[in-house]
Amino acid sequence: MTPSSTAVGSAAGTTEPAPASAAGAGPRRRRRKSSRARSQAWAGYLFLAPWFVGLFAVTLGPMIASLYLSFTDYSLLTEAGWVGLDNYEEMFTADDRFMNSLKVTTIYVAVSVPLQLVFALGLAMALDKGLRGLPFYRSVFYLPSLLGGSVAISILWKKIFGVDGIVNTFLGWFGIEGQGWVTSPDTALWTLILLHVWTFGAPMVIFLAGLRQIPQSLYEAARVDGAGKLRQFRSITLPLLTPIIFFNAVLELIKTFQSFTQAFVVSGGTGGPVDSTLFYTLYLYLKGFKNYEMGYAAAMAWVLLLIIAALTAVNFLMSRFWVFYGDEK
Repeated sequence: MTPSSTAVGSAAGTTEPAPASAAGAGPRRRRRKSSRARSQAWAGYLFLAPWFVGLFAVTLGPMIASLYLSFTDYSLLTEAGWVGLDNYEEMFTADDRFMNSLKVTTIYVAVSVPLQLVFALGLAMALDKGLRGLPFYRSVFYLPSLLGGSVAISILWKKIFGVDGIVNTFLGWFGIEGQGWVTSPDTALWTLILLHVWTFGAPMVIFLAGLRQIPQSLYEAARVDGAGKLRQFRSITLPLLTPIIFFNAVLELIKTFQSFTQAFVVSGGTGGPVDSTLFYTLYLYLKGFKNYEMGYAAAMAWVLLLIIAALTAVNFLMSRFWVFYGDEK
């Protein structure tokens, strides 16, 4: 726009030219805004810095180092020597204790996780019946989850199932001669499975929260139609709880594969008797910190990671066939 046209426009009252000062305010405002955005971004990065330091220094860094060490012969006291896939080959072809630890851990996970979930769901349903003092019972039942993996509870468990323990004393009242449950290769693993089932508190609380989300109107409609308790459970409770069951199953599967303290304490750190409680993580610990075969232990850690990742992926793939979400048609 020329000065003459600006003057004509002003006289006609149809065009209002922007003052020079206003025309320059836009870029300055944008610059101030851009400067403020950069300051906020830097502040955000500053607050995130501890997380990034933790991610790279505590998680990713050790993982990369562990991956490298898994291809080496490293004893902590000597320099790591590259051996390629020898650790992995020895694991699956020449190490019977490794295969046994895998078998023991698989049995432990396959039995204890379903039992724990069934027990937790049953108790959650019992507590969901409007029981007076529910917060108290919820806290009491949750307590074993906090203590179950501790050294103290593992020692207590060893005493309870010992030769002179409470279990044998109780059996003695009925004339049944007990045995050393944790010292027998036939029963030692089952005492640990029982200990794991006893730590049902965490999944129980999640189940209880899920039960509270099911509309009571569905049960009322089912009762009007003549559906009994079992039919209500099969047609209402179980389908609507499948996302909670799936969540608990994945969570407990991952956690149970990493169980260590119970087997270490009850077996005295050996995995005995006769390797009947030799959990995978316990054998990994023995390889790394007792035999100083850190390269081999690193390889075992990566195999465990792949096993857990594969089973989790299978769970997610299978979930589409049995997990029901309310927004699905």
